[in-house]
Amino acid sequence: MTSTLDPANHPPADAPDYPMSRAEGCPFDPPPRLERLREETPLARVRLWDGTTPWLVTRFADQRAVLSDRRVSADMTHPTYPRSAPGRASLSFIGMDDPEHARLRRMVGSAFTVKNVAAMRPAVQRIVDEAVDGLLAGPRPVDLVEAFALPVPSLVICDLLDVPYADHDFFQRNSRTMVHRKSTPEQRAEASGELARYLGGLVGEKLGEPGGADLLSRLARRVAAGDLTMREATEMAVLLLIAGHETTANMIALSTLLLLRNPDQLALLRDSDDPTVATRAVEELLRYLNITHGGRRRVAVEDMEVAGCPVRAGEGLILPNDVANRDPRAFDDPDELDITREARHHVAFGFGVHQCLGQPLARLELEVVYRTLYRRLPELRLATEFETIPFKHDGFVYGVYELPVTW
Repeated sequence: MTSTLDPANHPPADAPDYPMSRAEGCPFDPPPRLERLREETPLARVRLWDGTTPWLVTRFADQRAVLSDRRVSADMTHPTYPRSAPGRASLSFIGMDDPEHARLRRMVGSAFTVKNVAAMRPAVQRIVDEAVDGLLAGPRPVDLVEAFALPVPSLVICDLLDVPYADHDFFQRNSRTMVHRKSTPEQRAEASGELARYLGGLVGEKLGEPGGADLLSRLARRVAAGDLTMREATEMAVLLLIAGHETTANMIALSTLLLLRNPDQLALLRDSDDPTVATRAVEELLRYLNITHGGRRRVAVEDMEVAGCPVRAGEGLILPNDVANRDPRAFDDPDELDITREARHHVAFGFGVHQCLGQPLARLELEVVYRTLYRRLPELRLATEFETIPFKHDGFVYGVYELPVTW
């Protein structure tokens, strides 16, 4: 009898389509079929939009092993890289391998060290406080996405880059096009080009102002020194602008909705004077939810084994962190939301050399939001039926399109 752990049980002809759909009424949970696959086998074939059948790595420990293995590549230009959509282009260094990945990442890495991000806390606190002031002074009910979850990280990344917040409608519109699953290659390319022209112009202006401490000025100095080309600096600026607000904005809104559905956890977070409660809540919410919708993508560049199963050079690998972060081998009672648990070893930010550069900033923003918003609005509640909330099932970044609330 063949073991269910044998990948031969999942031949390409039988591969299910990926991404998979979440269960009706369970928008916070991974798709049921993904969870079944995780329990059946560490490695399974799935079928992508273009008919290719890469391997799906379903378990926590195996994902961490793959993400730290030099025999896999993050190069999005590799001919058999498992693309998430037609024409989806690389976003700067996240779609490259070392040594180029390491070289480019170093150009901005110092801005995101724990020490430097900690120095941003007063500025982030001011932004959050002013956003809550705006909520309190404005009408009710209000869409928390438009009035709070999106402006807060947008203002933070605009300050860090020195991008005029007055242009936020422009860059948010184009970034939404780039992360929308149903955008055509032409639409995605046009949006990327618009952002590149805009940010390239700002970097160009900085070339004449070498003394600035903002990130665009740092990139401009690298260009002037010959360390970066203008194209490299512009692509990096586009990546930082999109990643700096899209993921965090969706996490703020989605985690707020989850907490409203779990009032005991919300009360524990809101009423505690212990700062470690908010710190642990950040990690648990990052573990429990899944903002990067569609799994991390890699391609094997050498023959290797994953969980004892053979993977050949040139075969694609997809690592969905939603099922890894719900793996009972890594977390006790993984389907229970428990903001007191120690969950920092999750893979929400990836693992290995490509783990998210901006994770210290994301953690800081979320902690400040969680320690401020719910305490200042203790009666925060939904202003509509939960069943009417529109979730982003059609994007590469998961969240909600709007979140009507009152208090």
